[in-house]
Amino acid sequence: MTRSRACLLAYLVAVIGIGFVHQPLILALALAGALLAAGSLRWRLLRRAVLALLLFNAGVSLAYVIVAGWQGKAVLDALLLINLRVLLLVFLGFWLVERGKPLAALAGWPLLSMIATLAVGQIAVYRRLLDDFRLAFRSRNPLPPRPATLLRHAGAQGSALLDKSLQSAEQTAQAMRSRGAFDV
Repeated sequence: MTRSRACLLAYLVAVIGIGFVHQPLILALALAGALLAAGSLRWRLLRRAVLALLLFNAGVSLAYVIVAGWQGKAVLDALLLINLRVLLLVFLGFWLVERGKPLAALAGWPLLSMIATLAVGQIAVYRRLLDDFRLAFRSRNPLPPRPATLLRHAGAQGSALLDKSLQSAEQTAQAMRSRGAFDV
């Protein structure tokens, strides 16, 4: 078994195992262990994981607090459990991508390799679109932007990403339909 495939297998086992853990202390210890095991990459991977989750987890956590408050339920333990679990999973995912070379791990499975290659291609397209937006925003705002300007930019960027997603999904569906993928 190659190193890449062993990393992928270890990641899959870890994801399944983490799903069965319902104690925040155990998840915190697992996160600390993963941080220690990541070596020199630990802080960069943790920063990426936190930034990737910040907006989404803040929204989910706030909604959970509102609903639980309305129902009169305790929320601290559940929020800690959810956020630790998601942070650990995302950290491990970034670590896998950094060290495990997932495309190399899927080399023996043509269908999975094709799906992963398509996903990587889509990631590259969206990364390029986001970079273009970032550079355009920077070039048009030589002074620090006001919060309203940032919100308008974020809205335009979100709209462009949604339009691109819908266009890509429509083109993919048409290509699959023309090849008989939906003929049952």
